[in-house]
Amino acid sequence: MNILLENLTTETRNQRTLELDQLSPASVLKLMQEEDEKVSLAVKEKLGEIEKVVTCVIQSFKQGGRLIYTGAGTSGRMGILDAVECVPTFGTGPDIVQGLIAGGETAIRLAVEGAEDSIEQGETDLKLINLTPNDTVVGIAASGRTPYVIGALKYAARIGASTASLSCNEKAEISRYAQYPIEILTGAEILTGSTRLKAGTAQKMVLNMISTAAMIGIGKVYSNLMVDVQPTNEKLVLRAKSIISEITGCDMDTASIYYERSHHQVKVAVVMLLAGLGLEEAQQRLQESGGFIRQAVQHHKGE
Repeated sequence: MNILLENLTTETRNQRTLELDQLSPASVLKLMQEEDEKVSLAVKEKLGEIEKVVTCVIQSFKQGGRLIYTGAGTSGRMGILDAVECVPTFGTGPDIVQGLIAGGETAIRLAVEGAEDSIEQGETDLKLINLTPNDTVVGIAASGRTPYVIGALKYAARIGASTASLSCNEKAEISRYAQYPIEILTGAEILTGSTRLKAGTAQKMVLNMISTAAMIGIGKVYSNLMVDVQPTNEKLVLRAKSIISEITGCDMDTASIYYERSHHQVKVAVVMLLAGLGLEEAQQRLQESGGFIRQAVQHHKGE
């Protein structure tokens, strides 16, 4: 924890933006866009490390475990954002992917003084959700030195949970406490130390990759369609029916009928149509195939 801020690339001054306060809006935007272009390339450099985390998360899910993000400030909010979006997108329960933030729910909207400085709170918050060895904990900190995150990773390792870290500095402190460290080197921000910019964008990209690839790995996607989408509003109900129609080739009226027959479960409706099965049989096939539509249908055809 003795790392000086000036030694962190995320805290250094960007030599391209020293006249930032004197630039026109158009010039500011051009600079921001040019700097943001570097983010995708920085992420590309670490795809191998990201893949290791995805593989670990898939294993956790298959063992009945969870994906837990933990962070402070912008990093914590990024984890929460990714976690809450998994529920409607992939039909997971709200406990399967969770985001914890230093300072609790208040910190989602407001800065909580000193919350990120507590190693103990990082541990306590994981205890409160009953962390198990089957879970994977991803500690997120742009600086790579947040005590709250370190406390969480140390506790997770102690009880045997899998651990990963996501930072935007080389040789980050949190990398020392993770089995699978990811360091995305986004460099100096255009506004010195404002890691909600490039660092935040990189975090969002990586978390998107981790959760989406892991969900694909447990059968939550067919082709490139969200077959476990939760139809919680009119738009998503229409999307669910459209997915049924798209996969099976049936018309929208038939898709609507099977949407109702399947109790609003897209995957079940698809298997019913493609394999000519009833509701209970289709549910059984999906259970036996681990939730993968292709295997459920092929297994039926192979009989």
